[in-house]
Amino acid sequence: MLRWTEEQMMYRRAVRQFVEKVVAPAREALEFEGLPPYDILRRFYKEFGVGESAMQRFEASLSGGPRPPRNAAEKLIPLVEFARWCPGLAVALGTSIDLTAGAILRAGTLEQKRRWVPDLLTLKKIGAWAITEPGSGSDAYGGMRSTASPVDGGYLLNGSKTFISNGPYADTLVFICKLDDGSGTPHRQRPILTFVLDSGMPGLVQSKPLRKMGQHSSPTGELHLQDVFVEADRLLPGPEPATDIPEPKNRGSSGATSTFAMERASIAASALGIIERCLELSVDYARTRVQFGKPIGDFQLIQLKLAKMEVARLNTENLLLQYMAMADAGVRPSLAEASAVKLYAGQAAMEVALDAVQVFGGNGYMSENHVEQLCRDAKVLQIYGGTDEIQVRTIARDLIAARG
Repeated sequence: MLRWTEEQMMYRRAVRQFVEKVVAPAREALEFEGLPPYDILRRFYKEFGVGESAMQRFEASLSGGPRPPRNAAEKLIPLVEFARWCPGLAVALGTSIDLTAGAILRAGTLEQKRRWVPDLLTLKKIGAWAITEPGSGSDAYGGMRSTASPVDGGYLLNGSKTFISNGPYADTLVFICKLDDGSGTPHRQRPILTFVLDSGMPGLVQSKPLRKMGQHSSPTGELHLQDVFVEADRLLPGPEPATDIPEPKNRGSSGATSTFAMERASIAASALGIIERCLELSVDYARTRVQFGKPIGDFQLIQLKLAKMEVARLNTENLLLQYMAMADAGVRPSLAEASAVKLYAGQAAMEVALDAVQVFGGNGYMSENHVEQLCRDAKVLQIYGGTDEIQVRTIARDLIAARG
């Protein structure tokens, strides 16, 4: 069984103290009053020096000099701790850093990296990564209808995106679309292009936050583009074509694939935070809630729920610790491995949250109790970053291809 190191535990305790001091008192405002999470995240970055550390690694990567050692725990532990109170904070942070800045770091030129990445890594600016469309859903590439049409000096972008985390407030947006060059190429076979946009560009509309079931502390919105002109220097050149997923082998798709793998590891971190908090609350309630003259923790069916929660906690924790060890060693998981982690963690978080509500009974259904919020928050872990059904397909296809 894998264990947290003493250094990692010290960091966890420090982050937890911050969360309990700053995030917990703001939970009502974040979850029910529409308070954007960005000032809290910036305060965290300032107090823990996260932005400075990120910039050191960034500059080292550009200069070709020695890079600071990898430390996946520095990135993932805050997501675990934020998720214990407001999982949406983990989404808002991960979207801006891992998805938006990460996409530019993987696919951008040196000039593009210097132009956009520093402000994102320090949270001076907030990022959004826009791939999902109203009609595409899980068929993110094949169903994509947003287009980039070549014109003198650049491109005209048109289309709509939905379910975009940070969308309402993002300063920098990575926009993924298909080339429309008038060649008559079948739609599903058109090249995928990725652009970097700035808020306020003529023709770009960012919607107000959408109302949703859970994760209210993560603002989610829509983007609408009508003849948005962009110069060619906003097009990310992209890495080599993707080979690890059954999607169009086009420029831009490999960068998105890498982003998916990173996103799924972050989702496992959020799942662990939800599971831990639900288990703690359930154990405390089972010890103090008295029915039929004794604590409900004395009843076997409640004990079974608590035991299953602990199994889920151990399994999810082990998966996350294994991922961190691989990342620190420079070993990138396959998309199937990342999908397996995401599939299990999302399902485990949902099952634990539902059991927590059941342990609390009628009290668990009330918004005054934290398990009600965590149950709503957990559901989306089975949807975004690829639904459970898509994870199953990815894992199965990889297994079949490996034995073919």
